[in-house]
Amino acid sequence: MKNSSVLKVNKSRLEGSVDLAGAKNSALRLLAASILTSETLELSNYPSELLDAKIHVDMLSALGKETVLLTNTRIQIQERCQLKSELIWHGRSIRNTLLILGALTARFGHAKVPLPGGCKLGERKYDLHVMLLEKLGARVYEEGEYLCTEAQNGLQGADIDLPMRSTGATENAVIASCLAQGVTRIWNPHIRPEIIDLINMLNTMGAKIRVFGQEHIEVTGVEGLTGAKHKVIADNMEAITWLAAAMITKGDIEINDFPYQDLEVVLAHLKAAGAKLYKGENSLIVRGGHCYPIEISTGPHPGINSDVQPILAAWAAQARGESRIIDLRFPGRYGYAEQMARMGLKHDVAGDMLKIYGQGGGLVGAEVKALDLRAGIALTLCGLAAEGETTITDAWQIGRGYVNLIPKLKSLGAVCSGEIKEL
Repeated sequence: MKNSSVLKVNKSRLEGSVDLAGAKNSALRLLAASILTSETLELSNYPSELLDAKIHVDMLSALGKETVLLTNTRIQIQERCQLKSELIWHGRSIRNTLLILGALTARFGHAKVPLPGGCKLGERKYDLHVMLLEKLGARVYEEGEYLCTEAQNGLQGADIDLPMRSTGATENAVIASCLAQGVTRIWNPHIRPEIIDLINMLNTMGAKIRVFGQEHIEVTGVEGLTGAKHKVIADNMEAITWLAAAMITKGDIEINDFPYQDLEVVLAHLKAAGAKLYKGENSLIVRGGHCYPIEISTGPHPGINSDVQPILAAWAAQARGESRIIDLRFPGRYGYAEQMARMGLKHDVAGDMLKIYGQGGGLVGAEVKALDLRAGIALTLCGLAAEGETTITDAWQIGRGYVNLIPKLKSLGAVCSGEIKEL
């Protein structure tokens, strides 16, 4: 049972140096893009221990790809037989099946994949993905628990107008249009680091993609893509997690290969909220002090990512005074606050706003549940500052986005135990 995946943490002061893994939100997209070519793709700085990455690799294997881990951070993806266009899958699904659908449709003109899974964040549907594939000439339909496409004459270039800056829809539009006939223009895309990483790899593989700021992306379809070697960017969400951990535990952490250029806005907010940050030669040094209240709203890059706000809620729990958080991407993504309340957090939800009444600490260890990936890590941060022991159930959720979390915590001096794995 998944509930047997438990993480226990005690109040600790974190001190030392930590390396960042490759970005989950980039690696999964690059794995999906590997479907576009029959040639060999090699990814370095690859986060092989992530649960979602393991599932995605198994999905590629089910399609007929051959994957080999050369090291824990390097994977090679080959194709030695005819790839299937239907992904028959009976395990846990992930939201990346939508990108697998786009890639298979682009290459074969038809596809069948499981309906998407992943974190349940409000009304997170897949209508934008259906819309963009239909714009490119595919018929999209459901068949039981599967989502299917058919494009008898292949995908055709088109203008795709995204009504909102959706990361997933932008990625799928880029992937699907690489092999489409003619030119595709994606208007109102969400240009963020993971998407630039995807585009850089695809262009290395022979795609013709140009980015015109936040206005539009232009993709000129090509007949086929080649193999490539590509390094996955550092995980900016893990970077923010260790920054917050240093402050929340009044610790002292050096974060190596810190992605400054991806986090300028959130760094500005955290400096204003008490963060003591020092730039190393190729790192960020965080010397913990007092967390001040925060007022933030999430939004498209370069704004604050929705994934960051649960982590900042853990920050706010250690501040003295009222903090306010508004999630404009996924309104109401505050279920974790009820779990934090079990530890003594005082909060209130007013419309789309979460108010946290920080008391400068005062949390007490309790049994809480990781409702999703970022909720799980936010509860872990609270546990590191709470009196007594905090037990986080469904800790497998955290393993979906953090590589070797327990060993890294212990290397920094944390008192923790348990297993973060999907059983």
